[in-house]
Amino acid sequence: MKVVLRVLVAAAVVVGGLLPTLEASALTKLTHAQAASIFTAAGITWSSSGNCSDWNNSSCTSFTNINDSTVYGVRTLKQASGCAIRITGGTETGHASGTYSHRNGYKVDIAITTCVTNYVHNNFTRIADRGDGYPQWRAASGNIYANEGNHWDVTYYNCGGC
Repeated sequence: MKVVLRVLVAAAVVVGGLLPTLEASALTKLTHAQAASIFTAAGITWSSSGNCSDWNNSSCTSFTNINDSTVYGVRTLKQASGCAIRITGGTETGHASGTYSHRNGYKVDIAITTCVTNYVHNNFTRIADRGDGYPQWRAASGNIYANEGNHWDVTYYNCGGC
């Protein structure tokens, strides 16, 4: 039932343009270990400057309380693009606050590579720059990819067609 609800919600989001309101009701929070297991199985890697996963340490990369739709959204990006994906930021403290934030499980930072950049530029729609000036692209799913210069800051409202 949860999968069917998520698909219906994602469809309504894309068709109706109701991104934030609908998806919030279908979220499941994962532990760091659960998310790490899914990422590992998909061939997705991660790193942190502190070589740790404590979500209360900004030098770590943590997946504690990450939304399942975010985890599956990263997996969808990996599968669709065929690119190597390395996550450099998750739900750990130190990111900007807000409803659709890292801490609330909606965002991850992904290392910039030529493969990922080409995939985003060739498959997503360039939209207005973010308020802080960073360029953004919107996937057909409504997920937003912002190029912050040294990483992609990705907001996953849904899993992107998982």
